[in-house]
Formats: sequence, C-alpha cells, structure tokens
Amino acid sequence: MADRSDQWSSRVAFIFATVGSAVGIGSIWKFPYEVGSNGGGIFVLLYLLGLVLIVLPLLLVEMALGRRGGGDAALSLRKVAAAAGASPRWSLVGVLGVLTAFLILSFYSVIGGWILAYLADTVVAGLPGGDAAQVRTRFEGLLASAPRMALFHGLFMAIAAAIVALGVIGGIETACRVLMPVLIVLLLALAIYSAVVGDLGAALRFLFQPDWSKATAKAALEALGLGFFSIGVGMAVMVTYAAHAGRDIALGTVAITSMIVDTAISLLAGIAIFPIVFAHGLSPEAGPGLLFVTLPLSFANMPMGALMAGAFFLSLFVAALASALSMLEMPVSLICRRFGLARPLATALAALAAWVTGLLTVFSFSLWADWRPIAGVSVYELIDQLTSNLMLPLGGLGLAVLGGWIVPASLIENELRLGARWTAILRWTLRYPVPPGVVAASVAPLVL
Repeated sequence: MADRSDQWSSRVAFIFATVGSAVGIGSIWKFPYEVGSNGGGIFVLLYLLGLVLIVLPLLLVEMALGRRGGGDAALSLRKVAAAAGASPRWSLVGVLGVLTAFLILSFYSVIGGWILAYLADTVVAGLPGGDAAQVRTRFEGLLASAPRMALFHGLFMAIAAAIVALGVIGGIETACRVLMPVLIVLLLALAIYSAVVGDLGAALRFLFQPDWSKATAKAALEALGLGFFSIGVGMAVMVTYAAHAGRDIALGTVAITSMIVDTAISLLAGIAIFPIVFAHGLSPEAGPGLLFVTLPLSFANMPMGALMAGAFFLSLFVAALASALSMLEMPVSLICRRFGLARPLATALAALAAWVTGLLTVFSFSLWADWRPIAGVSVYELIDQLTSNLMLPLGGLGLAVLGGWIVPASLIENELRLGARWTAILRWTLRYPVPPGVVAASVAPLVL
C-alpha cells in the first residue's frame, strides 16, 4: 500500500481526481462532435449502455487491483498476479499502460497547447470577427507554425509537470479540488448563456430524443469506442490512482460516482455547445473544427462573445489539464520506483520526454503536413491509431483476463465490497461481454 502520507485525503478528493482523469478533452471536444456525427440522442443512449456493460467493469477491476497492489501500475499487477500464483510477467500489462499513457500525453499536450493559444489570443486580441475566412485563417496559421505550437505544447506540459512534481496530495489532489469545481461552474455558465442566446429546444431534442432509424452498428461501435477512450480504461491509470486509496474509501462508490459525473459533464458540454450551433444554422457534424473554427465564428456574432469564448477555452484547458495530470503520473510513479529518483526529477524527465515525443505531432500538422509515411496517414495519426486501436484495447483485454480469470474472486470482493452476488456478476462480465466489446471498439474505426 502507498504510504499514508501519500494517500487521497478523502473519498471526495479521490472522486475529484478520478473525474479529472476521465473528463479530459474527450468529454468536451470529442463527445459533442461524435454525438453530432452519429444521430444525437440514439448515440447518447448507446454510449450510456457501453459505459455500463464494458467501461464500468474495467474501471472497477482497475481500482481493485490498484489498491491491493499498492504501487505503480507495473508493480501492482505483478504483486496481485504473484499472490494468485500467476506469472509476474502480468506486470507487462502495467508497463503497456504506462507507455500508452505516455504516447497519448505526447499528442494530448499539443492539443492542450492549441487551447492555450486560443485562450491567449481571445484574452489579448479578442475574436477575429464574424468572417469565416478570418476564423479559419487563425486556426490554419496556428497549425502552420511549428515554433508556436511547440511553445504552447511546452507551456501546457510545464504546467502539468509543476503540479505532478508536488505529489499526489500536494499536487494532483489539490489541483483537482480546484479544477473540477471551476470546470463545472464554467460549463454551467456557458450552458445558461447558450440557452438564452441559442436554440435550447433544438439542442435538447437532438441530445435526448432518440432517432431509432440511426441505431446502426456503426453508431453502437463508435459509442462504445468513445466511452472506452474518454474514461481512459485500459491504460491502468486507475490502478495507479487506487494505490493511494485508503481502506476507508469505497471504491465501487467512487467508480460509479465518477462515471456519472463525467457523463453529466459531457452532456452539459453538449448543452453549452449545440444551442449555439443550431441557432446559427451550423452543422452539428463539424468534427474537431467545431471547437476551433465553428464556435469561435458563432461567438463573434453574439453578445459578450469574446467573454464567453474565453470562458469556453478556459473550461477546455481545465479539462485537458486535469486529465493530463493522471497520464503524466503514470510514468512518474514508475520512474520513481524503478530508478529511485526524487519525484521532481522524475517528473521533469518524463515531461521533457513527452514534450520531445509530442514534436512528432507538432511537425505532423506543420512541416510534415503533406507527409504520409505509412498507409496514407500522418505521423500523428499513426500514434493516435496505435494507442487507440491497439495499445488501449490490449491493455483492456489484459486487465479483463487478469480480473476475470486469474485473481481470486475474494480479492475483488474484499477490495470493492460489492457482495458475493455482484462480484460474481462483475467477474462474469469481465470474462465474456468485455473482451469482445473491447475488440469491437478497437476494430470499428478501422473498418467503418
């Protein structure tokens, strides 16, 4: 078990940290445009089903294995496997999780840098006006400038590193106690503003009124994939975080509460975005450009537009930062244990390595914009697909097998305190529905 001085101070603190890890850019950026691209309400319904059937079981087993193991992802999995009489090589699932988190962080930080750049531009220079060409030029200008992207990517990484270097309690917990309430308040303010100036009725119908004609296999698989990626199961992040949870913390309650809050934040982001989209006759299927091109254009034509745009990009930054903390903590925890380095030095090394690796993404959007080295995709797309479609699913499968087949049911029951019946249901779910669900979610983007 982690030293008591480095344990979450309370269940609420652990929930804030878990929500911070899960919410990320995916909840505010990817969730709305995925909903927009897949039929609205029916996609939301399928997304919720995927969370319950696939994501929650993995989240629960990560927490159980993490608290029992009491260390970084690799050490925890090695210890619980050894206690069950299994090979210590199960630690490789944890090592895979650390590497996955590191690679995702490398390009995630670049997107975090875009958000910081937009936030700075909005605060200093305001919005570029109501002309679509001007708004698009600002975004294209950012992508074309490798030095500017590298600078803001470095700034984002430095902020995350400064927090993680302070430790679990003094850094991550303290930051998440501030960041999560700030995020919720900002999104509530944006949702109220959007409801007043936008078309709230159309947005609510789009989000919550299922169109059964769009209940396709494609929508179901993409909904499952989004839940798997946005909550972050498969990276063993919760193995690392739960190692710092005391015995007085009910892990099952934390897992369920965190997933509910993360989903509520995603829906709140949709309510903040879609009334503006519909009020201006814009397409909800605008994809990633929805946040960096479409919405700034809309804000420019609205009262208090610059203020609201600043609040919106601040909320994105808060969400991105909270999630980045958990991804950076993964390699830092491993480095501290494996090499015996002090946390500040381990954090600096991990952050520097992630920043350097992130330059591959920076160049993919700038100097290498026309280079497609393998199968017609960019270097950034290769890293994204490698982590999302191979490494995350492999990690999820490993955790499902370990929790469902290898460790004894008593370990799961003692850590989660769900009772024998629910523990049996959880293990059955890990054995049977979860593995094919994980495979389907990973294959879907490649075949659909």
